[in-house]
Amino acid sequence: MNSFFDKVKNLADQHDEKVDQALEKIGEVADERTGGKYTEHIKKGVDAAQEHTGEGDTQP
Repeated sequence: MNSFFDKVKNLADQHDEKVDQALEKIGEVADERTGGKYTEHIKKGVDAAQEHTGEGDTQP
């Protein structure tokens, strides 16, 4: 099981910018679907996820 997670982490490291962009898009969709009711919570979650993927948050 560890080798699977290692492979996923390696892919995230190699494609950090794309992963961060995907997380940003997911956050936007979630925000739209909740009518902006949880914008701050969604943003915090996206930011935390971006910090834990690849080499860190590549989005300003």
